[in-house]
Amino acid sequence: MNKQKLQEELKQSMLAKDELKTSVLRMLLSALNYYEIQKGGAGYEATEEDVLTVIQKEVKQRNDSIEQFKNAGRNELAEKEEKELEILKKYLPEQLSEEDVKSLVDEAIKQTGASTMQDMGKVMGYLSAKIKGKADGGFVSRLVKEKLSS
Repeated sequence: MNKQKLQEELKQSMLAKDELKTSVLRMLLSALNYYEIQKGGAGYEATEEDVLTVIQKEVKQRNDSIEQFKNAGRNELAEKEEKELEILKKYLPEQLSEEDVKSLVDEAIKQTGASTMQDMGKVMGYLSAKIKGKADGGFVSRLVKEKLSS
């Protein structure tokens, strides 16, 4: 996924008069423009990895908002965030299954020679490139903690 493709998707959603998708894509492109400015100013062009990073950040924000709205009893706002989340998830790579993540964690522990919680950074570093955008970081972190603490 790149910025131009997102801009095309925005045009299509505007033509289709899909207000929610248009709103989400505008927000995403705005966040991407802000990211580009932070990274290198006016001349910086976001790479596919940058786009993925921004999408992941927006997904995390939606997940956090949903949890907070539900805890506060604001279900109508939580539902809106859930709809936005579904749209954002379409732009992420296919997610790894729980079993795939577990086998990658086992492989990472074996490859890095990790045996204690002090080795968690090595394991997460090894895994980060393999799972970027394909699995929830919090879930992976929990699995690694479980494996290293047992």
